[in-house]
Amino acid sequence: MLRTRRLHVRGFTLIELLVVLVILGMLAGLVGPRLFGNVDKSKVKTADTQVKMLRSSLQTYRLDNGSYPTTEQGLQALLKKPSGAVSWQGPYLEDELPKDPWGNSYQFVAPVDNLQGFALFSFGADGAAGGEDLNADIGYLEES
Repeated sequence: MLRTRRLHVRGFTLIELLVVLVILGMLAGLVGPRLFGNVDKSKVKTADTQVKMLRSSLQTYRLDNGSYPTTEQGLQALLKKPSGAVSWQGPYLEDELPKDPWGNSYQFVAPVDNLQGFALFSFGADGAAGGEDLNADIGYLEES
């Protein structure tokens, strides 16, 4: 006679699964806020880096054209030749204009206070002028 062996496959009980889920939830509650805090800091660093990249492109534009684009021409002058730009050698950016890490457009003002400089900034996480910490404006002001 042939005997068949029965294999006992034991699964997890509902209590065991709930205990594991509670432990995972507690770990996520402890680790999650620390990770999301770093995400916010990295967005600020990304905005700062993008401002520096745009500033460099604007300075190259100025070398070619003798002045920065006007507020009306905006940052689009880095991609498409504005009317009246005789020595335009662009495009001055490899890709399209970046949005800030919060999905808003960078603000560009030129000239600043009737000087030759420009202001280039992001309003930060709150998307409004001013603010503190993550809501602080991030940018560059050149008064030349």
